[in-house]
Amino acid sequence: MPQCQLREQQPKLDLHERQRLRNLMKHERAGRSKGFNIIAGIDEAGRGPLAGPVVAAACILPKNLLISGADDSKKLTPQKRHEIFERIITDDRIEYGIGIISVEVIDQINIYQATIQAMLQAVAALKSIPEVLLVDGMMLHHPTIPCEKIIGGDGKSLSIAAASIIAKVTRDRMMVELDAQWPHYGFAQHKGYGTEFHLEALVKHGPCEIHRRSFEPVRLALPQQRLRKSCR
Repeated sequence: MPQCQLREQQPKLDLHERQRLRNLMKHERAGRSKGFNIIAGIDEAGRGPLAGPVVAAACILPKNLLISGADDSKKLTPQKRHEIFERIITDDRIEYGIGIISVEVIDQINIYQATIQAMLQAVAALKSIPEVLLVDGMMLHHPTIPCEKIIGGDGKSLSIAAASIIAKVTRDRMMVELDAQWPHYGFAQHKGYGTEFHLEALVKHGPCEIHRRSFEPVRLALPQQRLRKSCR
């Protein structure tokens, strides 16, 4: 489909939505007032789950581009997230990069360091080199690019909100695919988080290949750990 048709499908903005989105661009405007023109928002998905990779995304929005409905991905329904995700990735005015760090690496270096690696990987995947990075909730130390930590950034910065949607939808789709390989655990429903169903499945079946063995609920579900616990 021609790009012009994709842009025509963007929902029209009413006055309230336009103002909400402009308020979400205050950090981007502040960055431009300091002379930064290429600003990337960064966010991650998957720090808390017991299984699956951690995924980060970096997103560069052109000046004054408003994305209807964009917000902290956690505030959006799955259907809305997927709809906005498709609009973002099919708009050639928007740049994005994705970083994915495996369970094996998470267990080797811990989830915090793995998240940092995923974020740096996402930045490296961008076509342009950002002049500043707006990072949701974490102090990222990039070797050459200044970073700004924004607590709750996915609800305060439009570029971070866009990155949060990209990361969340990308990871969710991966977990749905992994569910087909390990159907006993319900990954398609809970995406690896420690729900009651997931914890019960861990006890019943033990961990599978994509479980994070460095996370306590998984470690305690390992056969040798269960044996030690029963002997106390």
